[in-house]
Order: sequence, then C-alpha cells, then structure tokens
Amino acid sequence: MARIYPLFSSSKANSTFIGDIKGGILIDAGASFKRLSEAMLRSELSVSSIKGVFITHSHSDHVKGLKMLTGKTGIPVFGQRETLEELLRKDCISPDSAVYELDGAAVSADIEVTCFDTPHDTVRSCGYRIKTPDGRSCGVCTDLGHVTDTVRKNLSGCDLVLLESNYDEKLLRNGPYPLYLKERIRSDHGHLSNTDCAEYAAELIRNGTTRIILGHLSQENNTPYIAEKTNVSGLSEFVRNRDYILDVAPVETTGKMVVF
Repeated sequence: MARIYPLFSSSKANSTFIGDIKGGILIDAGASFKRLSEAMLRSELSVSSIKGVFITHSHSDHVKGLKMLTGKTGIPVFGQRETLEELLRKDCISPDSAVYELDGAAVSADIEVTCFDTPHDTVRSCGYRIKTPDGRSCGVCTDLGHVTDTVRKNLSGCDLVLLESNYDEKLLRNGPYPLYLKERIRSDHGHLSNTDCAEYAAELIRNGTTRIILGHLSQENNTPYIAEKTNVSGLSEFVRNRDYILDVAPVETTGKMVVF
C-alpha cells in the first residue's frame, strides 16, 4: 500500500514523506532537524528511511532544515537547476550530500518522481508527481498562484493530490497584512485560495483522483475549518466519502498517514 505522511504543512514549515518504514522520499525540509526527526518518530518512521530530499523551491518554509538534515545524514538532494544553485550559493546544503538536477524527466528508484513547473514568486518552483512500486500515483502541489496547463497535465489521473488551499479571501482582505503582501498572495505567482483549490479539486476528481489533502494553509489567513468547508461546498456535485475523500494536512503531524 502506498502511504503519504504530511509531516508539516503551513505557511511556516512544509515537509511531506512518501513511502514506508523501508524507505521513501521527502518533499521539502522546512522544519529543523530536531522537529523533523520527532515528526518522523511520531509517524513510526526514522530519518534513515529518507532516501532522497526533493525540493520544490528555495523559500525558507521549505528548506530551513535542509542544511542540518544533509549534514547529519548525507542524503542526496534533488531539485531544479536554478533552485539548487540558489541553495548552494546560500550554503543551505551540506557538502556531504550529492546534488542532482531535475529537468522534467522521471527519476526512478523504488519510487518514480517527476517534477513540473509551478507559478510562484521565486527563482523557480515546482510540484512533484510520484509513482509508487505498487503502481499508485500521487501529486504534491503547493505554492502556486494559479493552476496552469502544465500543472493540469502532470496531476491528471493521480490517485491522491496534496493541493494548496492557502487562504480564505475574506480573512486575507480584512486581515492585518500590508496591501503589498495581500496583493502578492493573491497574484498569479502567489498562493491558491480555498475557492480556487476547490475549483481545481473538482477537475481532479472528474479525472480520476479519489483523495485530496488540503495543504499549506496560512495560519493567519485561513483555518482548517474554513478550508474544509469551502472545499466541500465547491465539490457539491460529488458525494464525499463515496466519490472522494478529503483530508486537511495538519500544521505538524500527530502521526497520521494517508493510504492511497
């Protein structure tokens, strides 16, 4: 059975493990090595289970624990060229770890991983499609200002998708953020709102996806309750727990994993 463990998911720290106790991959390392190790243990996993770290982009909530993780373990790091260059320039990767550039072709070991571009305000950003040894597929796609044809092409038909549901429009509009930051979040290279997430989740379900995990919720401009309610409302053409199963990724895992 394929398993995904959302270890951290918020605007402050993001990291997801896909695999099992025998081994798997980590998408991003946005929490300290100590917190990541503790989260793995709560999920009955060990850091030694991580066979590779795949980075989506260089923002700190996705890489703040990368230097310590690679220094402690020597785990190889995978990412797009521009992202890796920036991380190396900023000394975010230990010299003990090998670095591998991704160009869109699948990287295959026990788990097959393919990256695809996402629109976000960084030097480059990507999502990942993962195929597990039993033939199941999942996507991890956060930090995107809008859903592009590239995103659609790469996530269509996934059994499970961890999809960004970052902010509630009303909370963001009436919240304390300065105008420039609100505009950045709402922009085509910012983040995906609950409403936009629900619209795309419906498209995914029509194309065969049966499990959706809402991820990267803003702790200032969203709540799990609002994100879930908005998405369920937007998926009213389907029957929950029959046509699809919906979960909300926690800020920090309690040990729960999702089988897909």
